[in-house]
Amino acid sequence: MTQHPTLITERLILRRMELTDLPNLMKYASNKNVSDKVFGYPFPYLEEDAIARMNTVLEGFKNKNRFIFTITQNDENELIGEIGMRLETEHNKAEIGYWIAEPYWGKGIATEAVAAILKFGFEEVKLNKIFATCFDGNDVSGKVLEKNGMILEGNLKQEYFFKGEYRDSLHYRMTKDEYMNL
Repeated sequence: MTQHPTLITERLILRRMELTDLPNLMKYASNKNVSDKVFGYPFPYLEEDAIARMNTVLEGFKNKNRFIFTITQNDENELIGEIGMRLETEHNKAEIGYWIAEPYWGKGIATEAVAAILKFGFEEVKLNKIFATCFDGNDVSGKVLEKNGMILEGNLKQEYFFKGEYRDSLHYRMTKDEYMNL
């Protein structure tokens, strides 16, 4: 792939991050309710954090080890979240992660975006396995993954040191065979 792909769903466009996305990235990622659920997002989320994130997005695609998409609604071109895939090419698998801006919670946006990235991962990238983790207690994220057919493999105790404490995480997976049988 020489150009960053764009994924289109019924209501969403998942596209490459642009400089014009930085103000919304800073605004929405600075929400404590969002940053408390997203590993690696500081609070407050500053301009330098947004610039570093943009560099991660661009470098990841250039190095062919990450696909990170800005989530927008079809009728608008403004960032309302992100979804990404970190590749482990030697094992032909990838980890997905996502976040949605709080004003858009409860609208099925994460569920729709996860469905699109699973399709992209299995059908375009030709992965054998896709997995995801979320903090134990983030029931909404777990439901998003389960609605898309991902299977809970286990609860990893004290998996991450996050904001001053050890946090348990839930590990979900889907194999290519499981995807094909949906």
